[in-house]
Amino acid sequence: MPVTLKDVAARAGVSRSAVSRTFTDGASVSPKMRRKVEKAAAELGYSPNALASSLTTGRTKLIGLVSNNFHNPVFLEIFDLFTQGLQELGLRPLLVNLTDETEPDGSVQMLRQYSVDGVVLASSTLPPAFAQAYREAGLPVVHSFGRYSSAPTVHIVGIDNVECGRMAARELLARKYRKVGYLGGPATSTSSQDRLAGFQEEIEKHGGIGFSHSFSAAYSFDAGRAEMKRLLESDPAEAYFCGDDVLSIGALSAVQDAGLDVPGDIGLIGLNDMEMAGWANINLTTIRQPIQQIIRSSLELMVALLQDPERYPEARLFSCHVVERGTLRPVP
Repeated sequence: MPVTLKDVAARAGVSRSAVSRTFTDGASVSPKMRRKVEKAAAELGYSPNALASSLTTGRTKLIGLVSNNFHNPVFLEIFDLFTQGLQELGLRPLLVNLTDETEPDGSVQMLRQYSVDGVVLASSTLPPAFAQAYREAGLPVVHSFGRYSSAPTVHIVGIDNVECGRMAARELLARKYRKVGYLGGPATSTSSQDRLAGFQEEIEKHGGIGFSHSFSAAYSFDAGRAEMKRLLESDPAEAYFCGDDVLSIGALSAVQDAGLDVPGDIGLIGLNDMEMAGWANINLTTIRQPIQQIIRSSLELMVALLQDPERYPEARLFSCHVVERGTLRPVP
């Protein structure tokens, strides 16, 4: 039978309320009492019941970890870092999958049912309305990888996707590509829109450069491969900014299956620098998004919000840089 709070109280010779206070954050208990209770608990192998504790404190320590792009391998890295980080802080992640969701109402209801203490929205494709809906429901929320705003209504941590588009364009222009394309994720995604805007803006500063753009059905290998196969049927560009590593890898597969060479016939540059991008058989030139720093900052903000739910919303941007590998021709 599991050891109970009553057993610990009997062993320590104290009341059950004294044991409860000992294992309740912020509760008043004398050092002598704490030592007696902790000694008895250790001898019996007692662990406090987190669910029972939440009834006393009103805090579940559950953090809703909400996302929607489970087809993208980069989110395995992101979830790994988020779940580890939350657990190290004494918090518990509740993973919520919003794939194919277009309205936030269902997830708001679910998060309320589980009485989460806060929400991390880890997505660059869900619209800002989701984070806003969580905030309006009274939930502390941090939107990681969200769209930058100079006047945010919720906490946002991420990158400047418009500037990343400019960076990709500058890399292609420096390599003297004269016909370039943007192969983005879903057209409705704010990250796709912003990366295209920056890319096109930079290209249009230079005359005589052919430009085209298209979108994939999702940020996934299959979607990137399918869109590149379609592009290869007509008059493809000399190089593409694919807007995401997994799209780039799908595009790379399509180009190679068509008997063409990368970068000899078509150049590719991605975004994220996920682990797979550096594999020898992929060797993808990409723009590195500092995922670890974004997640650390998101967790820092979440802890601050739990302490002060009225904390004024802020946007934190992290800079990116190009990681040169083998899918673009060298700068002349």
